[in-house]
Amino acid sequence: MTRRAERGPAVVPGESTGTVGKCADLARRRAEALSAGSAAAVARQHARGKLTARERIDLLLDPGSFVELGQLARHRCHEFGMERSRPYGDGVVTGHGTVDGRTVCVFAQDFTVFGGTLGEVYGEKIVKLMDLAASIGCPLIGLNDSGGARIQEGVASLAQYAEIFRRNVALSGVVPQISVQLGPCAGGAAYSPAATDFVIMVDRLSHMFVTGPEVIKAVTGEEADPETLGGARTHNEVTGNAHYLATDEEDALDYVRVLLGHLPSNNEADAPVYAPSRATPEEPDTWLDTAVPDADNRPYDMRAIVQRVVDDGELLEVAALFARNVLCAFGRVEGRSVGVVANQPLHAGGALDIAASEKAARFIRFCDAFGIPVLTFVDVPGFIPGAEQEHGGIIRRGAKLGYAYAEAGVPMITIVVRKAFGGGYAVMGSKHLGIDVNLAWPTAQIAVMGAQAAAEVLHRKQIAEADDPATFKKQLVVTYEETLCNPYLAADRGYVDAVITPSSTRDEIVRRLRVLRTKRRPVSAKWHGNMPL
Repeated sequence: MTRRAERGPAVVPGESTGTVGKCADLARRRAEALSAGSAAAVARQHARGKLTARERIDLLLDPGSFVELGQLARHRCHEFGMERSRPYGDGVVTGHGTVDGRTVCVFAQDFTVFGGTLGEVYGEKIVKLMDLAASIGCPLIGLNDSGGARIQEGVASLAQYAEIFRRNVALSGVVPQISVQLGPCAGGAAYSPAATDFVIMVDRLSHMFVTGPEVIKAVTGEEADPETLGGARTHNEVTGNAHYLATDEEDALDYVRVLLGHLPSNNEADAPVYAPSRATPEEPDTWLDTAVPDADNRPYDMRAIVQRVVDDGELLEVAALFARNVLCAFGRVEGRSVGVVANQPLHAGGALDIAASEKAARFIRFCDAFGIPVLTFVDVPGFIPGAEQEHGGIIRRGAKLGYAYAEAGVPMITIVVRKAFGGGYAVMGSKHLGIDVNLAWPTAQIAVMGAQAAAEVLHRKQIAEADDPATFKKQLVVTYEETLCNPYLAADRGYVDAVITPSSTRDEIVRRLRVLRTKRRPVSAKWHGNMPL
């Protein structure tokens, strides 16, 4: 191998000695960078139903806004014949552009160059981009499609994974970080997306796992196909590692654009404010007055209630397919972004479990990090009982939800719609966790447990000995409901600030959010608490 080949393409004498020639040489290099992957590799990418890195960036960003960084960077590896192939860009496209006129930093892994594998220079480009995002305070978006570490570069490749992860941690809570999985993501590469705020995956196109099917089979003998092991649907429905299941790449990038519209650029900025869509004051929404069924055990769709409260009924759900017994979504009130956490009676009666607690806690902490108010709609019969939940760590993992609420300093409003029983009442945004405003509908039942269960626990012996057990139990239930299972005892003690008519819910929230806009965050000298992770 000659030194001329190491430096790059040969230069014909006299062709680039003048300005015109040098500009022509630059244009050639740029053209090579724009088509770093071979035509055959691009064709294979398209045949798989996948876009190229640059096509993805063009689809995500505002037209003509992308400014590329490190376009002419190339790897420095000389092992295993790597010196014979040194494409510009080194397999990743990095730069900044705008989404709806707001600056974002973006990198796109290029599977047509070395299978998108990460080497030293490749990693350095991403690290520089992350440092830029931190410096200027803008969101970071990663479009991931990679075969993993570049084996030929050894530990230099692994070092860059750790450098990237360290910056994921440093940027956490400073700028929004969004990972879009558009192909494979295996091994150490999978930890970086896990440390970002939102992970979007494409159905039957994205895969993410620490150890792939081949490694699992070689080590354990277990057969596992990529889709079941770490496909987009698995991570959206089972593991909760992903937050949106896209139908295709365009759907995934559309979700990112809409999501960014709800988020501030950084932790010191405000989220975009849009013109209010409704007149003020508004007419009461009488539909809400009959939204809750009279029968306590009858389910209903909490999402429909929330949609009547937020602007235009628009909600952007996060992790909609995971832990469906709790709803987490972004919406707007008077054009301003809010985070919504709500029990969903259509699934498990709205009861909390490990998955729901962790899902809601993570969402609340994100909102708190970026100054987004949290609205909580409560209909929780408690925690799901059983050995599976207990052995899975519900005590520790369920405590994360209460911890997230208690730690948060953003404006918070809780509305008890129906049930608020036992520990579920305590951790679902109760006044005792420092919530700013606690409201309740007349249908609210705030108690240790429901009337039916309470009657059986307190009066089991008397019921059994009664001449007419059914009638006697019914009388006890009515007495319990009138005495304890209502919103008025909590209101009497100041645990509920007001009992409101359902139809006035939006107006109540609007008025109170206006007041809370100037809320000051608590200042503490401690580094951080020890969350029950």
